[in-house]
Amino acid sequence: MAVESDVLAELRRLRHRVPRLTGSLAATVDGLVLAEDAPDTEPEGLAALTAAALGVAHRTADATGRGEFRELLLRGSGGYVAAYAAGPAAVLTLLADGGVNVGWLHLEGRRAGTRIGDLLAARDRLARPADPGPPPPGGGTEAGGATAPGGPPRPAGPLPVRNPHRP
Repeated sequence: MAVESDVLAELRRLRHRVPRLTGSLAATVDGLVLAEDAPDTEPEGLAALTAAALGVAHRTADATGRGEFRELLLRGSGGYVAAYAAGPAAVLTLLADGGVNVGWLHLEGRRAGTRIGDLLAARDRLARPADPGPPPPGGGTEAGGATAPGGPPRPAGPLPVRNPHRP
């Protein structure tokens, strides 16, 4: 699909913009891989672990009154794992070695997360059926009523609601 290739292109550009970045992955918040550029990494496992960490981060932010999740940074003896919100339904995970400029990692990670979120939102807008808008005045028939599929015209205006608890 075009969006996934656009997300992958963003991940590859990110690798060129951030020295010492060793891998990146975009996944849904429930752990499904959208695109990855993470050699020597098992992407499905990383996406699942990121989803689990994201769940804990969301609960922690909520419990402490810190608002919506934005990012998570893990520093290990061999480098960093950073996760950034990529819209409401995705997360960007970055892997970097210990010599990375963390400020630059955050700056570029936040920007890329925003771009990926925008790509996914555009895909979702295109996937939704178009809103037909309000019905034409008069309900679309000459008599001023609407026509039920396969049935006679019915009167315009709200339909009476029958209370099932009253005869």
